[in-house]
Amino acid sequence: MSERMIKQFMDMVQIDSESGNEAEFIDYLIIEFEKLGAKVSKDGYGNLIANFYAKNCKGKDPVLLSCHADTVKPGKGIEPVLKDGVIRSKGDTILAADDKAGIAELLEALRIAEIHPPIEVAISRQEEVGLIGVKNLDFSRLKAKKGFLLDNDTLETIVIGGPSYFAIDVNIKGCAAHAGMEPEKGINAILAASKAICAIKLGRLDHETTANVGVINGGMIRNGVPESVTFLAECRSLNHQKGVKLAQDMEKIIREEVESIGASVEIKVDNLCKAVDIPEDSWTVEISKKALKKVGVNAKTTFITGFTDASIYNNKGIEVAVVGIGARLEHSCDEHIYVTDMDKALHMIVEILRLTAE
Repeated sequence: MSERMIKQFMDMVQIDSESGNEAEFIDYLIIEFEKLGAKVSKDGYGNLIANFYAKNCKGKDPVLLSCHADTVKPGKGIEPVLKDGVIRSKGDTILAADDKAGIAELLEALRIAEIHPPIEVAISRQEEVGLIGVKNLDFSRLKAKKGFLLDNDTLETIVIGGPSYFAIDVNIKGCAAHAGMEPEKGINAILAASKAICAIKLGRLDHETTANVGVINGGMIRNGVPESVTFLAECRSLNHQKGVKLAQDMEKIIREEVESIGASVEIKVDNLCKAVDIPEDSWTVEISKKALKKVGVNAKTTFITGFTDASIYNNKGIEVAVVGIGARLEHSCDEHIYVTDMDKALHMIVEILRLTAE
């Protein structure tokens, strides 16, 4: 077990880096990568890019290794606790193992690896809020055509595909009125939103498609017919055309239900990323399987309806497989990670570096 890696991970999670506020953490990482001999800088959007020369090998193409710097909320004032080989937060925040465990494992792997090809490291901002950082990454500064994203939870799976993702923002306008004196003069925007939300299918729609409403805001006073409501919905599918049709159907149903009671609605649909997959026998997948087998894990490939930076890399022509970092119950205050899993992930990365240098 690398006590140095564990200490660094516990130090890193105490640096606040909720999406949009990663600058302090990225500045910290610049110093850490420079200590390891990398040439490090930020691109125009504030993403970190680090370049390492090859070590004990020649003539190999560069390999991309990537993580993200931001965390979900609540991610301020994290206090990590190590007990019985498990690291958790004190309980009122996330732990931020997603993705700081991956970064800690990567840093330690670069310290101890005896051999590796030229390496390009990209640490993105704002991954958790729509892959915004990687979408604004300066790809002209990357030469690698293959790479690995350290951002899967379990070590037992290698992610080879992700969904098309559609963000659906809904703004409903009704008509305000006194709820007790003259409710008939009002048009209840909350009622309109409720009708729309109840009319669309939510949850897992099939093995590759999901839909959700995650945020709703509206109304100001108990005794007033509410004039406006906004809600944020989404849908995703591993089949791009199916995702397009679902987003169109949701927009149509929402509009019909809202207008059926006389309210008006503005709907913005944004396709944030397009479904992508890489072959099971691709180079990055084979390397990942071999590296995981070296640490005692017989990993299988999988598709997820969550999304990662790999979707953008693959759509940009860089073959990227997503490997595990050992985190569990991410995006919750019960998030935790086993030290033994971090150690396996560390040695998996070292083995990936060795294999890519062969």
